[in-house]
Amino acid sequence: MIKLYDTELSGNAYKVRLMLALLGLKYERASLDLKAGQQKNPDYLAKNPRGQVPFLEDGAFLVRDSSAILLYLALKYGNGKWYPKDIEGQAEVQQWLATATGDIAEGMARARAIALFNRPGDKAAAVKLAHDTLALMQTRLKQREWLATGEPTIADVACYPYAALSPQGGISLANAPAVVAWMRRIEKLPGYVGMPGLPAQA
Repeated sequence: MIKLYDTELSGNAYKVRLMLALLGLKYERASLDLKAGQQKNPDYLAKNPRGQVPFLEDGAFLVRDSSAILLYLALKYGNGKWYPKDIEGQAEVQQWLATATGDIAEGMARARAIALFNRPGDKAAAVKLAHDTLALMQTRLKQREWLATGEPTIADVACYPYAALSPQGGISLANAPAVVAWMRRIEKLPGYVGMPGLPAQA
């Protein structure tokens, strides 16, 4: 049985819940109270020394980091979907995974964390980077339906949450209509589930 350690409002944890739902996989969910420090519990640290979420157990296999978990789930349970077999397609996916953990994390996700959770950081710099990243995504998605290939992949799952949640950080989507249309396509995928701040099941 798959077991996911997460927390409700984390966009990174939500990526994994979304991927599990899109794959139709049953799993046990252990939501940690980060404010109470449950992620620093010795039993949890013994499994996951980084003390972060999301974290996934699949039998004896343990994996941390949302991008690594998405890749693992796609390769093991995706039945040839969600991660391309050709090298060029894989490279396309990897560059958007890097965008998710780089510019999206430092822009959209950081602006949201500052606004909602009073996290430290330069809000103006985060908002500027968020708008720059949205412009990049807008250019890409004006030309195609999905970020990496002609089908939805883990690149879309990785980039969707914090892009869709970006208004919570004071970031307007008004100049990114192709990005908004892409979000609506994701929300119509079979198995889609939401989180607080995002649409519920289609």
